This record gives sequence, C-alpha cells and structure tokens, in this order.
Amino acid sequence: MKKFSPNKVTYSIRSCLVTVGLISSSFMLCAQDNVVSDANANDKDVEVIEVQGYSTSLIKSLNQKRFSDTVTEQLSADDLGGLPDVSIADALTRLPGISAVRTGGQAAEINIRGLSGDFVFSTLNGREQVSTTGSRSIDFSQYPTELIYSGAVYKSPKASLIEGGVAGSVELTTASPLSNNDTHTFNANIRGMYNDRAGEVADADEFGHRISFAYQGQFLDNTLGLALGYARLFQPSVSTQFIGLAYNKTLTEDNCTGCEGVQMSEGFEMQHKGGKETRDGYVATIEWAPVDNFTLKGDVFYSKFDSEEFARGFRVKLEAPNAVIANPVIQDNHLIGATVNRVASGFTRVELVNDDNQDFDEIFNVGVNADWQINDRLAVNIDISHSSGENDFRNGLLWSLVAEDANQNEPVLDTNISISYLLNGLNLPDLGFNQADAFSDISRVLVSKYGIYPFQNTDESDAYRLDFSYDLETEYVRSIEFGARYSDREYANDRSVFEFGSDASFLSSQPPLQISSDFAEVVDWEGDFNYFPSYLSIDLDSALNAWFPTGVPQPVQSWGGYSGVLNPTEGIVRPDTSWSVLESGQVFEEITAAYIMANLDFEVGDMPVSGNIGVRMVDTKQASTFYQDVGGDIEAGAQLIADDIGLITDQYRLVVLEDTYTDYLPSLNLNFQLTDNQYIRFAAAKVMGRPPIDEMFANARVDVSLPIAERDVDTGEINISAEAEVSGQNSNSPFLRPFYATQYDLSYEYYFTETDGAFVAALYYKDIESFVDRNTTDPYDFRANGFEVPENIDIPVQERDLNDPDTLLPVFDSDGNPLTVSVPVVDGAYTTAINNSEGGYIRGIELAYTQIFSFLPGAWSGMGVNLSYSHTETEIVRQADTSRGIYTAELPGLSPNVFSGTLFWELDGFETRINARYRDPFVSQQVAVNNQVVNFDSELVVDYQASYQINDNISVLFQANNLTDEPTKSFFGNESRTGTIQYFGTQYFLGLTYSL
Repeated sequence: MKKFSPNKVTYSIRSCLVTVGLISSSFMLCAQDNVVSDANANDKDVEVIEVQGYSTSLIKSLNQKRFSDTVTEQLSADDLGGLPDVSIADALTRLPGISAVRTGGQAAEINIRGLSGDFVFSTLNGREQVSTTGSRSIDFSQYPTELIYSGAVYKSPKASLIEGGVAGSVELTTASPLSNNDTHTFNANIRGMYNDRAGEVADADEFGHRISFAYQGQFLDNTLGLALGYARLFQPSVSTQFIGLAYNKTLTEDNCTGCEGVQMSEGFEMQHKGGKETRDGYVATIEWAPVDNFTLKGDVFYSKFDSEEFARGFRVKLEAPNAVIANPVIQDNHLIGATVNRVASGFTRVELVNDDNQDFDEIFNVGVNADWQINDRLAVNIDISHSSGENDFRNGLLWSLVAEDANQNEPVLDTNISISYLLNGLNLPDLGFNQADAFSDISRVLVSKYGIYPFQNTDESDAYRLDFSYDLETEYVRSIEFGARYSDREYANDRSVFEFGSDASFLSSQPPLQISSDFAEVVDWEGDFNYFPSYLSIDLDSALNAWFPTGVPQPVQSWGGYSGVLNPTEGIVRPDTSWSVLESGQVFEEITAAYIMANLDFEVGDMPVSGNIGVRMVDTKQASTFYQDVGGDIEAGAQLIADDIGLITDQYRLVVLEDTYTDYLPSLNLNFQLTDNQYIRFAAAKVMGRPPIDEMFANARVDVSLPIAERDVDTGEINISAEAEVSGQNSNSPFLRPFYATQYDLSYEYYFTETDGAFVAALYYKDIESFVDRNTTDPYDFRANGFEVPENIDIPVQERDLNDPDTLLPVFDSDGNPLTVSVPVVDGAYTTAINNSEGGYIRGIELAYTQIFSFLPGAWSGMGVNLSYSHTETEIVRQADTSRGIYTAELPGLSPNVFSGTLFWELDGFETRINARYRDPFVSQQVAVNNQVVNFDSELVVDYQASYQINDNISVLFQANNLTDEPTKSFFGNESRTGTIQYFGTQYFLGLTYSL
C-alpha cells in the first residue's frame, strides 16, 4: 500500500486551496476541476471530493481540514454571491466550537471552546495582529469578508506557529495573485441595506450599502502578479435598550425597613441609540516569481472603521442608601423593586441624557515575504512586517435635570422626586415617575452638565521572521523545520477629560443652559417600549454652541484640582482629574522565539501516520511606564511633572518597570489514516496566551479617605465620623505572566464515499494552570511595602449651620485660619492584579456533519445540510467581586452548548440557504457598560440568503441578517437582576454582483 502523504497533496493543491477560504464575490474561486486534477496527479490514492455551487465551499473546507497536519477548522465561500456576513466574525461562528459576543447586534469578539477573546490569537498572512480594542482581543468586525481570501482556526498548535492562543489561533489570508486560476479577473459588488427597527429611533438612518471592487492580474509570462481590493460598508447603527446598572449599594434599616444588608442597584438606563457606521477597507498585493524557485511578495491591508452614534433617553440614579425606600421587593438579598424617594441630603434623580459616542478605529498591516527554494531539499523563508492599530473613542455626555421653573434667573432643582420600579427578569421592567410630564417640557428641563472622556489607544508591532525547511530521506521523518522570530510591540493609552456643570444639581459658578425649541424635540417610545415616558431629545452640537459661544472647550490630560498641584490657577475651581494623567502610559513588549519541528511520515503496520513533533522557545521582556507616588521626596526621585495645561506637581516620579521570562512549548500532532476515507487525529501541546496588553500597564494608586470632623455647636466637642483609612489598587500589573495550559485533542473523521460530505467527532481537554485575577488584602501594610503614607493627616473642622442643619460650615480659629484636627492614618484594603493558581480543566466534545444529498432524484439532488454542535464543561470558578464589577463566578466566554446549522438548496443557478446559530447562556462584559462582567442569556441568531446567477457575469442576491430580531439580554448573576435588554432590528440586503 502506498504511503499516505498529506503534505504532498497539500503542496500540489496549495495554489488553489489556499485561495478558497473566505473568498466572497469580490474574489473568484479557483476552478474545482483544477484542484481535483492537481491532487490526483500527485497521489492517485487520495480522493478529493468534487461538487459545485455553495456545496463547493463546504467541500473545499473539508478538503483543507482533511489534509491539514493539525486539528483545524477551515472556511470557504461560494462563488455565486459571496458570504452574507458583514465581517469575518459572523463567518467564524459557523464553525464547531466557535461562538461570538455581539456588539451593536453584530459579532465582534469570538469565543473558542469556552474561552473568551482574550485567549484567542490572530494572524493576517501569518503575522501577529495588534488590536484596536485596547487589549489583545481582535475586533473581527474590522475585517471585511470581501478582502479576506482564506481562513483557518487552529485548535491544536505546532511549533512553527506563532505562540499566543490558549483557546486557538485564527489565521486570515489575503489574495495571492499568482495562485489565481485566470490571468485577469475583475469583480464588483453592490448591495443596498435596510434596518427595520431604525424607524423607531428619531433621526436614525434606515438605509445603508455595501460596495466592493477587486482585481487580480498576472503579467510578464505569469511571473508578476497584482491584486487590488476595496470594500466599503455604510450601515445604520440602531438599538433600543434598557440597561440595569451595577449592584454596588448596601441598604440599612435607617432607609428601608427590613432591608438590612440588602444589595441595591445604582440605577438603570432607557435609551434610543442611533447613528451610522462606516468601514473602508483596502488591500493590495504584488507578487514576483522571476524564477521557479523564488517568490517575492509584498502586501498591504488597511481598514478604517468609524462609528458615530447618539444615545438618548433617561439615566435613573437611585443613590441608595441616602434615600427613603418603600415597598421593597427583595429576592436573594437583592432589591429588584421599590419606590425610591429623594431626601434633603440625597441625590436621587432622573437625568435626561443625550450622549454622543464617536469611535474611530484604524488597522494597518504591511509585510514583505521572500520564499526561496535553495535546492531540492533546502528552502528558506524571510518575512518582515509592521502592524499598527489606533483607537480614538470620544464619549461626549450631555445631562439635563428637572427644575421647578427653567425660566428663572437662578433656577432651583425640583427635588420632589419619586421613582417606582419593578424588574421583570429578562423582560422589560415596570416603571413609574412622578416627574414624567416634566421630561418633555422645555420650561422644566435645563442642561446641567457636559463631559467628555476620550480613550485613545495606539498599538504597534514590528516583526522579523526567518524559517528553514530541509527535506530528509528517512523512514520516519519527512523533513525538519526550524526558525526564529523577533517582535517589538508598543502599546500606548492616553486619557483626557473636560467637565462643565453638574449631573446632580445646578451650579451658580457653572450655570445650566436653558433649552430652546430650536435644538430640542419631544421623542416618544414605540413598540415594546411604548409605555416609557416621552422625553426631550437635544442636538448636542447646537446645545454646546449655545452654551459655549466662544468655542467648545476640548478635553485635556490634566492634574485638574489635584491637591498636589504646585501652581493652581487662582479663581478657577477644578475637579480632581489626576486620573487622566495616572491612567495614561505605555507598555513595551519584546519577544524572541525559536523553534525546531520534525514532520513525520511513517507506517504502523499497514496504517499511514503523519504529523509533526517540535518545541518552541519563547523569551519575553515586558515593561510599563509608571507614575510612582513618592510624596514629593526629592531623594526618592520626585520629579516636576507638567500636564497639558501647565499645571505641575512634584508628588511622583516616572519610572519603567520591567520583567523577563522564558517558556518552552512542546507540541505533537499525529494523524492516522485508518482507511482511504477515515482518519484519527491526536494532538498534545503546552500553550500560552499573554495577558491583555492594557492589563500590563501599571496604574497603582493610593488614596486616603477623609473623615468628617464635626464640632458640636453646644458643647464644642469635636467628633470624628470615621478613621482616615488608606486604600489602594493596582488593577493592572507589568509583572503579569501568561495564561498557560496543557491540552489534548482526539478526533475521528469520516469522509463519505457514496455521497459528498463528512462526519467529524472530536474530544478535547485543556488543563488551565492559572488566570489573571485580582487579589484584595485587607488590611494591607502599605508602609512596609514601599508606599509613601503619612502617619497623620489634618482635616478641617466643620459645624452645622443653625439656619440650615443639613449644611456644614467651616470653623475658623481666633486668627481667622481654618481650624483643623490631626487624625492617624490606618491601613485599609489593597487590590492588585495577580496570576492566581486556581485553574482547572475545560473539556468538551464537538460534532460536525456535512452532506450534499446528490443521490436524491431530480431537483432534490441540490439539497444539503451543514451542522455542528459542541458541548463544553469546566471546573474553573472565578471569584465574583461586586466591588470590581464581577457579578458571576462563571468562566467568561463559556457556553455549555453551541450549535450552528445551515440548510441549503441549489438548482440551475438558483441558491437559497438559511443558517441558525445558537449558544447557551454565557459570561462576558455587559454591552455599553464599563467594568461589569455579567451573565448573558442564550441566543438564537437566524440569517437567510438567496441568490440567482443570471449569466456568466451577473448574479443577484437577497439576504436578511438577524431575521428574528434576536435581542441581547444580560443579568447580574441571577435572571431576576436585569442587566441589558437590547434590540437591534433585522438587516435586509439586496445586491448585484458583476464578474469579468
């Protein structure tokens, strides 16, 4: 029996198979008959399945999987009308064991085998991708399907692959023009888009479009290739939502009878969201093969994704426990309903919000690759690349409050506030407001505050790679591969801020803005939300121009009113915005890796065995800038540090913290060919995934809580309300080490002979060693651990105003100076990021079934089905900590059951298919709310597509995404504690494709 040699088959069909992954209508597929003839020419014992239409894409995916030397999943697209997906993330979720977290109704982050996007590593053309998310998790919505030419998900690694994926690695590839089957191809695609929920949101766009063009050409006797591509997406961004806020308040008997120790939410929001998203993607590749054994290739990929959205509605701030609470509804020690009334010293309120969120993301990748077959045995590959990403998120917030009379010269806040609510789990809540009529009355509402808090991130990486391959003529080892890689990555985070006014009151020093009918309109709720009260929608730009006629101030990075400022501006009261400086900085990462791998090819008895065994060495040096608080001590290195507006402090010194470590990652892949169409794969490896790069930025901060010193007006006795307690946090750390896991894979693959398709069953087991987590020590010895903490602190003495007992006034001594009292500073809690040792297993099973029913009679022979199912379970339990916004102990990203199914039918140029993707409840960060890790409800997303090939050049396409308008729903540990209820609408597309 002839030896099975998958690498020979793979090599012989590489020129076509590597070009068939995620290709859309913008790039033509290679001819299927060419694939078959090439494969048979090299190994007549290997059968390659041949079909046409959408079936072609599925079977090509199976061929790629079949001949892979690792456990992989492959993606292909048909050449009739292209993928129905807006981005690559949608396509990836159709693979076994892969699910997505939807942002704005569309897949953005992918989860693999129960692990979140932080555990997923991604490459483009074999090169590491930086991210626009501020972490390592790739936002796959940045990558248009029209520009990505092939894709694979590696579930088991090999030594030659770049390290980084504990869950798996996603490899995306752009076009290789010299591998194109035709000398010249040109494709154009245009699709109109409509969102059926946009009509419910005032000023929202209902229509959008997708346009793409692509050209591939070969010149100079097919030695020079050129590929150019452009894809544009313009789509409405629409949602209607209710958002519950964090349960971070603890009640007492003083404000709620029978509520001692009960946890209560900060409040909730009701919003209309609208706007537009524009993505422009470009790709260019030039490939030169002057001789048969040398190819030089350069490629560029650029994607710019701009999102401009508004969010309008209410933000309810309950402000417990400083409120009177009646009619409490308590479940599992949490308040899920009550009537909340404002008290004189409290801040319970309803804010009318008009938020302006602008998010500008850019990805740029460029690389040069040289592939030289030096002789019959030795080959070398050299790759040089640059990857950069920029994210500029500007969240402008405009708040308005209800006044007794908005027309007064010195308006007074209406403090007669009563709010009734009852949460209904994963359904919309019951709500009641005594001020409801005032929310849409310009004679009652005033704009009270404007704030903008940008996040600006840059992420850049330069990489150099050298790989060798040497063929052997031995009985067991077919070839040896070895090589090295060096990368230098730099991440920068910049914060800035501008604030004016107050979201809780009207300030005389920063007076509110009277609303004009010229820039405000009344908005009503529709559909399921129609019982919410109407409100005033305010045009942000018009309001700001009216409020700041000499020009709208821009955000800056500033110490603000920080007490350590040496040169405060007289007459200007500033809030403490030192966080904008302290939370800005850089992370540096240098990685040197080397590997050696043997490609195996032998027989056990009469059974062919192939695969690889190798080890990868990874040396890492990581560092972070850090503002270390030295209390102004010059001997400790105190520096004069100025902000963007010239304010200076000498309390800190800027240092760089460094850490280095080395890892060895062995891997083994074995593929056993039981029969001509049955295979068993086994893989074992140690894998690593570095912590999110933003969590490696050092941001330690220590604060001392200031108690109140109140003097009794009758006795003169001074009472101290509490201790002066020092507390701190370092929620990030440059000393974090990677996630580590040892993993095993075992799969069985059966490729049908009497019909077209396959059945695949896989088992996997991951032993996770540790996670990045947070640890709190209370009390923590700050002084012993190098923190500059005063022994005592002076606090001002105050006393009650006889005319207004709720007001405290400063007390002065006989010389007219503020009277102070010294109190000792005691140790409190300190929270820091660590690598915990509370790991455990993740294990599961994956089943995949694909079949084209070509054996059926007549038109029924065009029917087919593609199904996948995965079940995952784990023993890992994370520590829930509401103080850090973590409301569940479950592992982020894990859905016990995930299913994807596509039913399709093809006949004489007509094709129709419907796809459904389901995932069980899972844990992730709540949409549109920072730092809240919550539970998400199960989801079933259904898409539909139909296309018709009019002639050889023209086809038409209709598709509907999110056909059932599946909402996103989340909750805080228990379904009774509502998180997000968000509806996005169904998107409809109608398009035309032209190919030449």
